[in-house]
Amino acid sequence: MRLPLPQFAASDRDPDRIAEVIETATTEFLAQCLEPEDLNFPVMPPFGSWVKALDEESGNQIMAVVYHATTSPIDSVHRARALGLSLQELREQQPQIFAMLKTEFRAIIVGFISPEPGREGEGEQGSRRGRGGKGAGEAEAGGGKIYQYLPPRPPQIHQAVYRCQQGEIIRFSEQLDFLRSLLQVMGAPIESLIAANIREIYQLRQADRDWLIQAGRTLSVILKDDYDRLRYILSQLHF
Repeated sequence: MRLPLPQFAASDRDPDRIAEVIETATTEFLAQCLEPEDLNFPVMPPFGSWVKALDEESGNQIMAVVYHATTSPIDSVHRARALGLSLQELREQQPQIFAMLKTEFRAIIVGFISPEPGREGEGEQGSRRGRGGKGAGEAEAGGGKIYQYLPPRPPQIHQAVYRCQQGEIIRFSEQLDFLRSLLQVMGAPIESLIAANIREIYQLRQADRDWLIQAGRTLSVILKDDYDRLRYILSQLHF
């Protein structure tokens, strides 16, 4: 039986802190959502949305995209069963239900932001790379340099997971190499994931048509040998 994560008073928790890493790997991490203060289910981040976590050893801010989410009983032996009650009725008649469920999500790592311009958080190697100018998948960002490839280390167990701010997403999406990482996700509807991610960025960019055209061109290059897949992604880009 998995115990619930320790919770904090509302005044102590950053409103953008939504989860905590409970499993980590080179390419992705699993996070458990923090319980809300009221009788409700934890907030499940939207499919294709952006989250971030910190690798405290290097100072790198890890950028990731949510591709799978579940709500299930904390007790892995017993399954939830239908009760025929509305949410309000659950609150009144079965309030303990909310403490017996957990919400988890998986996020694919698509890049990171170094703590200082021109550094990857890896000492002299990052410094030499920074002095050499921008390479593929690199861009300058306020407060650090953006790298759109896997970081030296993923976030560690029990690191906080936050929603990304609008400005962070806009800066990170100035380059589109992260789309290649999304195409490599296993166990997810990749075409729908990419379309959902592009729709969110497009809205955050306040319907920046030039950016949308560039995203479409990038996908056409990456999927030049898979027209059916490209067409399916583009068919979901409705606003």
